[in-house]
Amino acid sequence: MTVRRDFKEPARCRPELLIGREELSTAAREQLVRGGSVLLHGPAGIGKSTVLRTLAAEYSGAARTVLRCSATESESHLPFLALADLLGLVVDRVSGRLPAAQRTALESALTGRGESTLQRDGLALRLAVLSTLRALATEGPVLVVADDLQWLDPASAELLGFAARRLGDTPVQLLCAVRTEGQEYDRHLRALPPDSVAVRLNPLSRVQVAELLDHRGYTGLPRSTVRDIHRTSGGNPLFALELGRALAENPTPPRPGEPLHVPTSLRALVLSRLEMLSDEARRTLLVASAGARPTVALLHAAGRDNAEAETAQAAALGLLATEPEGPALRFAHPLISAALYAEAPAQERRAVHAALSTAASDPIERARHLALATTGTDPEVAARLGEAATQARDRGAPSVAASLGLLAARHTPAETVPGPDERRLQAAEDAITAGEADLARDIAREVLTRATVPADRVRAWMVVIEAAGQALGDVDAVFPQALADAGDDPGLLALVHYQLAWRGLVVQGDFAQGREEAAHAAQLAARAGDRRSELLALAFQAQAETLMGHPDAPATIKRALREPQDPQVACHHNGPGLVRFRWLLMSDQLAEARTTVTALLREVRRRGMVESEVHFLRLLAETELRSGHCGRALDLARESLRLARDSGIGEVASALLTSFAEAAGGDVDRALALAREAAEHAEVDGDQMYVSRALAALGHAQLVAGDAPGTVRSLRRVRDLELGLGITDPARGRWHGDLAEALVHTGELAEARDLIRVTREHALRLGREGVLAVLDRAEAQVRAARGEHEAALAQLTSAQDRLAKLGYGLEEARAAFALAALRTRRPGPASYDEAARLFRRCRALPWLRQVEAAAVPAPAEPVVAPSPALDALDGLAAMERQVAALVMEGATNREIAGRLFISVKTVEATLTRVYRKLGIRSRVDIVRLAAGRRPT
Repeated sequence: MTVRRDFKEPARCRPELLIGREELSTAAREQLVRGGSVLLHGPAGIGKSTVLRTLAAEYSGAARTVLRCSATESESHLPFLALADLLGLVVDRVSGRLPAAQRTALESALTGRGESTLQRDGLALRLAVLSTLRALATEGPVLVVADDLQWLDPASAELLGFAARRLGDTPVQLLCAVRTEGQEYDRHLRALPPDSVAVRLNPLSRVQVAELLDHRGYTGLPRSTVRDIHRTSGGNPLFALELGRALAENPTPPRPGEPLHVPTSLRALVLSRLEMLSDEARRTLLVASAGARPTVALLHAAGRDNAEAETAQAAALGLLATEPEGPALRFAHPLISAALYAEAPAQERRAVHAALSTAASDPIERARHLALATTGTDPEVAARLGEAATQARDRGAPSVAASLGLLAARHTPAETVPGPDERRLQAAEDAITAGEADLARDIAREVLTRATVPADRVRAWMVVIEAAGQALGDVDAVFPQALADAGDDPGLLALVHYQLAWRGLVVQGDFAQGREEAAHAAQLAARAGDRRSELLALAFQAQAETLMGHPDAPATIKRALREPQDPQVACHHNGPGLVRFRWLLMSDQLAEARTTVTALLREVRRRGMVESEVHFLRLLAETELRSGHCGRALDLARESLRLARDSGIGEVASALLTSFAEAAGGDVDRALALAREAAEHAEVDGDQMYVSRALAALGHAQLVAGDAPGTVRSLRRVRDLELGLGITDPARGRWHGDLAEALVHTGELAEARDLIRVTREHALRLGREGVLAVLDRAEAQVRAARGEHEAALAQLTSAQDRLAKLGYGLEEARAAFALAALRTRRPGPASYDEAARLFRRCRALPWLRQVEAAAVPAPAEPVVAPSPALDALDGLAAMERQVAALVMEGATNREIAGRLFISVKTVEATLTRVYRKLGIRSRVDIVRLAAGRRPT
């Protein structure tokens, strides 16, 4: 396969950035740091040259000499050309140090004067290249950078390999790239030292392709289009960029159901081998390229009588991949199929689709081919497409349903019922379900440019609002227009007021207003007989009342769960099923909550409801986290975040939950980064509810990281935000215990006591047993800081037992940890074994590391009688006394930070206050106080 060198770069191209290559580039960097050599390999366009240039730029500064060559196919027949590129500019520096025979042979090869060949001057020339590299290395490290190793002329490749195999410890490194279609890179390793590392570059993921397109200036592409680019390019960066450029330059998008337009540059790249096919074999491949799941049987049914022989010929040329199992035919690369289809004349394509409209066994596939074979409007074709869209929806393929709905609209005459705009709106709603919000928004906006029927206009406005997701502030101007279009129709008004309920919560941060709007929407929907809208409004009202601690919450939940139910609403992420799950979770019924959310997740996956899948994955992760299954929770949270970023749905919610999971069972630095990212995005969206939740995640991660002051700052803001939102149920975020413990660490005991008292009142009123047990754990630490050790021990023991019975595994382990830490301050044996066992059972690795650090015994100090001078410590705050006491035991600032779960900076600041209050100058004076000696 030949790569053309005349691809155009986007006009707004920005500097190169390695996307999706972090792990691979890390492996290459580690090898280069060790002084080794690296061979990058992979198919054409996969990004080898980009990675090569990036690594070369990073490491060329450490080399005294950098030798470069970049071979091309057209010049590969010229002997010694690559050698001239590598050594031509530096040979004069060292030629005087070469033996005469070697110098003569090398000069002849590099200049072309004389008749030097490997046959004639073989040994002298080989030794000359080796000697040159060694001579250059005496001046400092040498880096050889060679791109497109497969086009090196054979003479240069042989000489470079001879020298590389004999360099030994000479400070010469090779950084090379070579094109390979499979794993056949071994022979190219002969041009590198024996211990070289081969690094294969694999295709990019869909998210990485989207990032690449955005980086190169192709912004604003719908996610459905990015998905098609990724599928067609096979994750190849070069192919993806060329497809993106073609879309940017072509104002007419492809018809629904058709492959992407493939630019001429890529067609020439992948179709060169088609010239070796017969005309009949090419037509057979065209039929295969148009089919969704082509098989030989399908080709026969479409009239290709010699399909076996013709597909075998294509496979021999590398156009089709051989499949040892199964009847399916697969193109060697998706781009071959797309380019073959794009190359065919429109009339020939329609003929292929006409044949497949009767040959395909699946009714949905037959309808799609019938549409692509038909020009103009046709009510019969539109009706069949509408039926196919319904079938796809029922099968759980809303994305396919949206595509078929758009095809149906294209073929629907203007005066028929349903009309073309009604079909488009159904397609937009299917796109919302499939997580393709940008496609849905574009369809709705198009309908609004011409629709005059109020029902169509309100329906389109609802799609625009739904497509905005959490960024409802961006569509604030839509609501007055939607209300005006709704008039006095209760059914239409119910739709608008339901969205106004979300606006009240998300934009204005007012649960009370959201509740009132939802209740009004439910009443309107009931008057209109719209049970679906009524259920969604009741579910919202129930959730708001639950979080507000409203006394009507149980009754509203019962109304939302009452029959009849709408099957799709019942499993919707804002439907009654979610309300029931949230109530179970907040009521400490973890096992039943897990069963409920697992069933919901299974159902939305069956229906293809992507947004709901993102949320239920996250909620299942939250359930596992509360149950102390940190490893399982982390896996689920990461899966939810991947899906959220891939679809552009629920990213903030998934990021903040993943932060909690990382802090519990993964990487604390990652937890901090995710929480800050979630908070930043929520702030931009103006979503006060998710700002508070993201800050709760940040505060928790800061507590695990030992940054008690940071925890206090974050969680105080959460407290203020929730007060403004009207949230009074402490089971909603369960951050109160974290804030109380952080306040203990910072010595603010009065605030901690007040927080616990107020929170306990709400928890007692609502029966939140899990919250009460955590508050007892925090209160025990307040008591311990005040010197009430016996009461603290008893309260911690009770809290641990209650948390264990409720099934809160991680909270139980935290109570055991606090208990062990308290016992270490008293005479007699103390052990962290129980806490370590519980954290290990939970797979709570960050917490386990804290236990291991705390369990390290402090250096033994001689026991001395108490000194009257220690009375001076009574005037210190609780945190100051703890820090001073640990200094007296000989603990370093870092050890103190680890044992008290605070930062080293906090230890240093606390010691400064201690010095000032005690009239001393250093930690040595504190030790003297402990020994009963006068500070100097």
